[in-house]
Amino acid sequence: MEIVSDFLVIGSGIAGLFYALKVADHGRVVIITKKERAESNTNYAQGGIASVFSPDDSYELHIQDTLNVGAGLCNREAVEIMVYEGPKKVEELIQIGVEFTRTQNGRLDLGMEGGHSRKRIVHAKDLTGREIERALLEKVLSHPNVEHHVAIDLITEHHLVGIDKSKKLDNIHCWGVYALDARTGQVKKFLSKVTMLATGGLGQVYIHTTNPAIATGDGVAMAYRAGAKIGNMEFIQFHPTTLYNSGSPAFLISEAVRGFGGILRTKKGEDFMKKYDPRGSLAPRDVVARAIDSELKKSGDEYVYLDLTHLDPDKVKDRFPHIYEKCLEFKIDITKEPIPVVPAAHYSCGGVVTDLWGRTSIVGLYAAGETAMTGVHGANRLASNSLLEALVFSDRAASDSVKFVRENFFKFPDIPDWVDTGIFNMEEWVLISHDKKEIQQLMWDYVGIVRSTLRLERAKRRIELIANEIEEFYKKTKVTADIIELRNLATVALLIIRSALMRKESRGLHYTTDYPYRDDENWLKDTIIQDIRI
Repeated sequence: MEIVSDFLVIGSGIAGLFYALKVADHGRVVIITKKERAESNTNYAQGGIASVFSPDDSYELHIQDTLNVGAGLCNREAVEIMVYEGPKKVEELIQIGVEFTRTQNGRLDLGMEGGHSRKRIVHAKDLTGREIERALLEKVLSHPNVEHHVAIDLITEHHLVGIDKSKKLDNIHCWGVYALDARTGQVKKFLSKVTMLATGGLGQVYIHTTNPAIATGDGVAMAYRAGAKIGNMEFIQFHPTTLYNSGSPAFLISEAVRGFGGILRTKKGEDFMKKYDPRGSLAPRDVVARAIDSELKKSGDEYVYLDLTHLDPDKVKDRFPHIYEKCLEFKIDITKEPIPVVPAAHYSCGGVVTDLWGRTSIVGLYAAGETAMTGVHGANRLASNSLLEALVFSDRAASDSVKFVRENFFKFPDIPDWVDTGIFNMEEWVLISHDKKEIQQLMWDYVGIVRSTLRLERAKRRIELIANEIEEFYKKTKVTADIIELRNLATVALLIIRSALMRKESRGLHYTTDYPYRDDENWLKDTIIQDIRI
């Protein structure tokens, strides 16, 4: 089955939806999204959107905060674009119908988070992502078609008959995607003049993560197999405060809780963060996550505490109603007792390399949101910059996409239908399905907050074996959603490990005991991986 559109969007978080809304008046839009609409990293975002609205704030302060946290690897031009264009995008969200929390005088209520020098977090209580997604979905669904499918692979020259697939092509084109209709088991061919990758994160590559089950790195894996440039995959942000023993995905305790006055303490009550950073509990995430990791290893404890008991209980419940109610489910009243917290994988600062207009190294393929590496985050993401980045750069990608479609004549090549002659082997799948937990545990144990060359090489050897098993199974069996996600997880895990082994220093979110110091002389640069794997 063949479906043709002008704009194909893979993913339905903030980046995909905002992009779809922007291009919807310029051609047919098809959105491919898997599983439930509400399952996205956007929906799980509690904190908010960092943007300059306060009279005591400035664009330059926001830029400097972002650059400082990014540990020297941010692209300043990309950061400036995000910061300067950000307030207008927030205003657009308000016009669309997003209801942000306001003060009694009607102004936006601005929160504080780690790494920021001013209050600038625009939020909707502690459910900002859910509120944004609600409003965007209501607006977008009146325009394009939404297809519930799982993307398998991008359609490029490598799928054409008569092409030497062993040769690397300098000028790769994307003409859409093969995608599985999980309800019918049918693989469809989606052809499009432009394809936007907005598939979100990859947190499920780790056993402890704040990401939903669908965050399996699909966009990065597909783009890599097609030959796109992938950058800075070693920089995985571990959110320092998730509710201990809250299951998978781990329940996130927003950074805004510390911005509101929450203090991190050991089980003995020590305010330990002051030993690691003069900003104490308001230090950036990488510093806080490593500090907690260090304290837990020294004490042997399974968690530290995040303490709000010294704050006004009514104000705490008003500002964090969702967190308050969720903790009550675990029999924790956060106004009367401290919250047990541990770090968990949260956000990927690397991804598919794009320029300032969302263009990847493949013609006709764009990327935005967590899937993309725009250069904004560098070696560490400043809190609440992710939703802002997704808004600004999906908007820019939409503008460029419309121009690309308008200025180019399109004649799709003769692209073959998907051939799926395999038979699903349940007995073999039972064995292969265990690979997911093994990948997640290996990544947590050896490619986590603190790394070493020995650990990385051990993980690489083991995951390469697992990835080969998965690939062999994938090629001979009937494709399913679980197989697609497992294949992508293995691909992304190896990209993270390869990138981490390439960087011979410690910077931002990447800390290795073999190279414990930052090395600006040799490593003030991005790590780039590019291969043809289809």
